[in-house]
Amino acid sequence: METLDRECETAGCEKGAKLQCPTCIKLGIPGSFFCSQECFKSNWKSHKVIHALVRLEGEGNEKSNEYCPWPYYNFTGKLKPFPQTPKRTVPAGIGRPDYADHPQGFPLSEQAVKGSGHIKVLDDEEIEGMKVACKLGREVLDEAARVCDVGVTTDEIDRIVHEACIERECYPSPLNYYEFPASCCTSVNEVICHGIPDSRPLEDGDICNVDVTVYHRGFHGDLNETFFVGNVNDKVKDLVKVTYDCLQKAIEIVKPGEKYREIGNVIQKHAQAHGYSVVKSYCGHGIHRLFHTAPNVPHYAKNRAIGVMKPGHCFTIEPMISVGTWKDEMWPDKWTAVTADGQWSAQFEQTLLVNETGCEILTRRREKNGQPHFMDKM
Repeated sequence: METLDRECETAGCEKGAKLQCPTCIKLGIPGSFFCSQECFKSNWKSHKVIHALVRLEGEGNEKSNEYCPWPYYNFTGKLKPFPQTPKRTVPAGIGRPDYADHPQGFPLSEQAVKGSGHIKVLDDEEIEGMKVACKLGREVLDEAARVCDVGVTTDEIDRIVHEACIERECYPSPLNYYEFPASCCTSVNEVICHGIPDSRPLEDGDICNVDVTVYHRGFHGDLNETFFVGNVNDKVKDLVKVTYDCLQKAIEIVKPGEKYREIGNVIQKHAQAHGYSVVKSYCGHGIHRLFHTAPNVPHYAKNRAIGVMKPGHCFTIEPMISVGTWKDEMWPDKWTAVTADGQWSAQFEQTLLVNETGCEILTRRREKNGQPHFMDKM
């Protein structure tokens, strides 16, 4: 049972409650707190009626072809979850990060250096490894871009990404990372980031961000883009373009001697000038042999990021820009981050290597002068 602080629901009991019914947690039922196992057991006959009612409601939803995994969750926007397929498998011969086979998906190598703040300077061999991984990551994302269209499910996009990784002898880095169940993240409309691919077909007018990371011979390459699905209205196009411009303006200041905290100042200035907000809960990060590590790269102004850029530093910038509030909340799947007001959000990401004069965009698009895919439809 989960430990929490509430008031016991047993009639006449005024003790503080620290236990929640595990079945209620599984079914998404709020409340159901008890002070002890004894109080919980004494109430079981009457309490379990709630479980039966919720299950009955769920059966009714299934009969009406409406998938409803969390009956009591109030969604912030129109998007709802659809059924997911099982985790995909990776051939044993492909190199795997340490969390790939961990039962809880813990990245032990990351956890060993968590909180140190030390920013690794990559040597020539490591730089070459990053360049190869990032090039392959770009190829995989470009494969996703080719199929992201009306009527295509995000699960199908995940399948394409997964198979493209395998073809290039890459492990899809998100798979089993802290038990993430898919090979990429697909974030649609009001989803800010970490959306789980499912069987919902993309609709005309949607936007869909596909976040790809590949692990190849010991190195991770990380990038994402937001794609137009069918005929997107002008307001949404403006959001996506401003988000991309925020990334580009941030990349322009990357050079030796620049403070990491300045990235957020540049991004927020541009976003606010166009009436948009910057999500604060999720940041860019260092990347190399580790998926996520120092430096921490916030995208909002007046942040307290630590560190100064040096040649050999490798990290991502990935601003998430929203139409309304910057605040977010999470679906009960404990991954899908959505805007608190249900308005739409867009994101772009590149992996960067600081060099002697500025930086190299390791995950840049190799065609169309490096422009993102959405510009092909402007």
